[in-house]
Amino acid sequence: MKTIADLGDLRGKRVIVRSDLNVPLKEGAITDDGRIVAALPTWQQLLKAGAKVIVLAHLGRPKGAPDPAFSLAPAAARAAELLGQPVALTPTTEADGLFPPAALSILAGLGDGEIAFLENIRFDPRETSKDDAERGALADKLATLGDYYVSDGFGVVHRKQASVYDIALKLPAAVGGLVLKEVEALRRATENPARPYVVVLGGSKVSDKLGVIGNLLNKADQLLIGGGMVYTFLAAKGYGVGTSLLEADQIETVKGYLGTAVEKGVEIVLPTDIVVADQFAADAAHRVVPASAIPDGEMGLDIGPASAELFRSKILAAQTIVWNGPMGVFEFAAFAAGTKAVAQAMVDSAGFSVVGGGDSAAAVRLLGLPESGFSHISTGGGASLEFLEGKTLPGIAVLEG
Repeated sequence: MKTIADLGDLRGKRVIVRSDLNVPLKEGAITDDGRIVAALPTWQQLLKAGAKVIVLAHLGRPKGAPDPAFSLAPAAARAAELLGQPVALTPTTEADGLFPPAALSILAGLGDGEIAFLENIRFDPRETSKDDAERGALADKLATLGDYYVSDGFGVVHRKQASVYDIALKLPAAVGGLVLKEVEALRRATENPARPYVVVLGGSKVSDKLGVIGNLLNKADQLLIGGGMVYTFLAAKGYGVGTSLLEADQIETVKGYLGTAVEKGVEIVLPTDIVVADQFAADAAHRVVPASAIPDGEMGLDIGPASAELFRSKILAAQTIVWNGPMGVFEFAAFAAGTKAVAQAMVDSAGFSVVGGGDSAAAVRLLGLPESGFSHISTGGGASLEFLEGKTLPGIAVLEG
């Protein structure tokens, strides 16, 4: 893949950058600016080089039309604070969508070392269209805005979308520093990992992780399973799970994985104890029970303390650790201990440690753990998951083609 350095002298050139600014909002305020912070180095590199930087990004799931609730305005304001310079945000109109004359005027008027955000790219329905011609038409329009394209939004490289894939076919393209760092870290963690190679999987649904589990049964030495998905594993072993989250239609699939793991010599490590509660609430009465004896009428909301110690010992013995998905409902303090134990063990480990984005990265910040304690924290939950599945990521493949 070409890098920004391969594009040559960028002074006065218009560089379109696809960033991932899909930050969480609460009442219009950003609650976690991690993705904006991660985007800064590439913007700063280009601005320092004298480029005119045009950022493409999305936020949330608008329905293919301008919607103030999904405006990039909060992200642009935060970016301006972090950069220490103005960040223009283009307007939209009902008639012209993302490209009214006022928006084009702002972009055309950028000076060297100045930056503007095009409003939420998903306000245009062609961005996410399954029709190649529709996406291509939007990419053609976007390409008229710039001289070069830089792909730096790892959270979207698994999507075949106009601002991720098609535009890279229209302009001289390069990979940004963030995406390059992501790919290098994930390849190191998956293609020839130092062993023992331990993968910690959590999150709510086992169905979201089936492809990952299937692929890792050919690669990992140990899979540590927690989160809501673990109850389908416990059910597959014949244990009752009370009112815990359960995907009954996946029990037979999980039984098959447990058998395959034995055949391949991969150890699947399940919790030995569970923190259960009588309801899903921050202040719910809770207690620790054996994982094999979750009472009827109660639900598991975290791995228990003995399991946390077991998982910690496995992580500390590993040379490569990849973690994707929390161990429990970490947003509730009473059920955050398992997730914190896994994260702290990774910080304490001397091995190469990768946090697979999404809720795991949010948990690291929410629980106050030092981000510098991990070898790499991914900015893309879905993209990192598909990477772990061994899938081809369109936004990477187009840069390598």
